[in-house]
Amino acid sequence: MKQEPSFFEGQEPVLIYIAKRLRDALRLESIFTAAGVDYGVEADEYRGGVIFRAVRAGAFFYVLPNAVSAAREVMVRNGYKPLEGEAG
Repeated sequence: MKQEPSFFEGQEPVLIYIAKRLRDALRLESIFTAAGVDYGVEADEYRGGVIFRAVRAGAFFYVLPNAVSAAREVMVRNGYKPLEGEAG
């Protein structure tokens, strides 16, 4: 379920995915909701492009540390590639 910022207070949320398109963000929101995954999402900027670097807007998805494995499993099962390493 989509959570408000207060849900994450006092805890360090983990960035698990950056949706670069609105339809991807909306689809992931419905997937997480159907699977019962608590998540937060906020619009932010990221750098994209290989030759022509640009700053673009995306939807940044966060989960609590204890929900990372479940969220990743749900994402992979639905064709998403979760962020790995430090960012996720």
